[in-house]
Amino acid sequence: MPQDDVITGRQIASKVPELLSRLPDVIKGTVMANSTSKTKPLGLGLCFEHAMKINPHGVAVLYEDRELSYTQFNSWANQIAHYLLSRGVKKSDSIAILIENRPELLATALACAKIGAVAAMLNTSQKGKVLSHSISLVNPVMIVAGAECVEGYDALRQQLSIDDSCHLFFADCNTLEDSGEAPQAWKNLAIEICNQPQHNPEQTKTICREDPCFYIYTSGTTGLPKAVIFNHGRFMKLYGSIGCAAMPLNKHDRIYVPLPFYHATALSVGWGSALANGAGLIMVRKFSGSRFWSDIRKYDATAFAYVGELCRYIMEKEEDPSDRNNKVHTIVGNGLRPSIWKEFKQRFGIDRIVEFYGSSEGNIGFINLFNLDQTVGFSPLPYAIVKYDRDTDTPVKTSDGYLSKVEKGGVGLLIGEITKRTPFHGYTDPAKSNICVLTDVFTKGDRWFNTGDIMRDLGFRHTQFVDRTGDTFRWKGENVSTTEVEMLIDEAGGVSEAVVYGVEIPNTDGRAGMASIRLDKPLEEFDFSVFLQELKANMPDYSIPIFLGINEGVQLTGTFKHMKGPLKEKGFDVQKNTDRLFVRLPKADSYIPLTEELQREIEAGQYRY
Repeated sequence: MPQDDVITGRQIASKVPELLSRLPDVIKGTVMANSTSKTKPLGLGLCFEHAMKINPHGVAVLYEDRELSYTQFNSWANQIAHYLLSRGVKKSDSIAILIENRPELLATALACAKIGAVAAMLNTSQKGKVLSHSISLVNPVMIVAGAECVEGYDALRQQLSIDDSCHLFFADCNTLEDSGEAPQAWKNLAIEICNQPQHNPEQTKTICREDPCFYIYTSGTTGLPKAVIFNHGRFMKLYGSIGCAAMPLNKHDRIYVPLPFYHATALSVGWGSALANGAGLIMVRKFSGSRFWSDIRKYDATAFAYVGELCRYIMEKEEDPSDRNNKVHTIVGNGLRPSIWKEFKQRFGIDRIVEFYGSSEGNIGFINLFNLDQTVGFSPLPYAIVKYDRDTDTPVKTSDGYLSKVEKGGVGLLIGEITKRTPFHGYTDPAKSNICVLTDVFTKGDRWFNTGDIMRDLGFRHTQFVDRTGDTFRWKGENVSTTEVEMLIDEAGGVSEAVVYGVEIPNTDGRAGMASIRLDKPLEEFDFSVFLQELKANMPDYSIPIFLGINEGVQLTGTFKHMKGPLKEKGFDVQKNTDRLFVRLPKADSYIPLTEELQREIEAGQYRY
C-alpha cells in the first residue's frame, strides 16, 4: 500500500456482506475476547475440552506419521497433569519446557494449563548464559526436556536450582516402546505417567482470566530475554478474536503451523485457531521452504500460519504450474509485506489473509477482520499513533509537554492506553515493565503502553506496520535485542566494545544484524573464526551479526549513549564507511573482508540470508 494510500468507506462497505455471513461467530468471538469477569472459569484447558466435545474422534494433532484424535490427546495431557499433581505441583508453579516442535511440547503445555501451572516456553535456540538466565528468571519447580535439548541443558545444569528429582525427559520417538532409557539423572516422563488416570482434572474448572498460563520469552528492547506473563485471559482474547471471529475454520479443516511453538503466534494463534472449532493442527519440526507445499498437500491443509519472513521464502521459490494446486483458503499471521501481499494471494490462490498485530507483552492488538489488503487490520481497543522523531528515538512533545497524534495516512509510534479493559501485565521484572509505560501522554495521570513499533494510520481504525524503534530489530521472524547481543560480543575474546544495530539488505524482510566493534588487539591478530565460534556457543544463529565494522571508538551522546544513527545511515556501504568492514556469508564459519564487488552481489540477492 503506497504511503499516501488510506482505507476508504467504500472498501469497508464492500466487505460488510461477508462479515454479516459470519456474524454469529464474530459476535461470539468478540464477547469471549473482551470478557472482563475475573471469576468465570475459562482458559486453554477448557478450550481444548470444548474442542474435544465438538470433534472427539477428529484429528487434534498431526506430526510426521503420528495422528492423535482429540480424545487421545486429551487423555495424554490429563495423565501428565495428574502426574504433576502427584509430584506436588500447585497452581502458579512454573514448569520449564524445553522441547522442539513435536506433540510432547503441546501435551505438556496443555497439562500445565489444566492444573493452573505456568508453562515456561523456553526458546530451544537459546544456549549457554542466555538459556540459564531464561530458566532462572521464572524459578521453575520442574523441567520437561526433549532428548534433542538435554545435552545443551546438562552443560549448564549445575548453575540452576532445580532439584535433580524434578528433571523429566521425553524421548524423541513415536511410541513408548521406542523411548529407551532416559539419560542419567533424568526421569522418562512417558513411563512415569503410564498408571496415571486419564479423566479431566477438576482443577481445570478453577482457572480464571487473571491466572497465568505461559511465560513467553521476548528480547524486548534492553538486556537479556524477559519472561512475559501470558495469562489465560490473553489466550482467550486470541482464541476469541482470531480463532472464533476471524478464522472461518470448522472441524473438517486442518491448519499447518511451521512456526516455533515457544512463540505466541504458533502457540496461541495457530493452536487457538484450530481449537476454536475443533480443527486439526499440523505440526512440523522446522519450517522448510522446499517442503512447504508438498507438506500442505500431503496433510490436506486448508489453512496455515505464517510470519512475514516465511512468506518471502515461499515467494522466492521459482513459480510452478502447481502453485495453486492446494486446498488452502485462509492464512493467519503477521509480518506479510505490503509489497508482496496481492501477488502472494494471486499466485497461491489464497482467499483470506488474517493478518494481525500484537506482542506477547502488549495490551493492544489489530486483526484483519474485514479481509482488506495490506493492513494489520482493525482494533476496537484504545490506542493512538503519535508523532515520533526517528533521529532521537523519542516521541515528539508539544509546547505544553503532551504528545500529539499523526494525521490520517501519517506515520508514528503506536501506543495502547492502559485501562481495566486493556491492562499491561508486564514482565516478571517490575523495573523492566515500568520502562514500557508512558505517563501524562494526553492528559495528566493517563498511562499508555509503548509498543516500540512505528505504524501508519490508514483510517477507519486500521493501521499498517512500518518498522521497529530503538534497540530491537526483527530478523528471521525473531526480535533481536541489540543490548543482549552487545553484551555477549563484549565478552568475546579480543573485543573491548561493541555497538549492534540492524541494517537493511535490499528485498529482504527485516534487518540484518551489524556490529561496530573495537578490538583490544591489532586487527591482524584477531581470529574471526574463534570469535564466531564464541558467539555460536551463546546465542542463536539469527542473533549473530552478518556484518562487522572495526572501529577505534564510537561517538557518544551527552548522556554517554552510543550514537547509532550515523552507523545505521552508513550501513554496510563500503564507500560510506571509513571502518574496515567484514561479512559472514550464509552458513560460513568465519568473516571475510567486505569489498565493493561483494557488497553489490549481496545487494543483488546472490547470497540468500
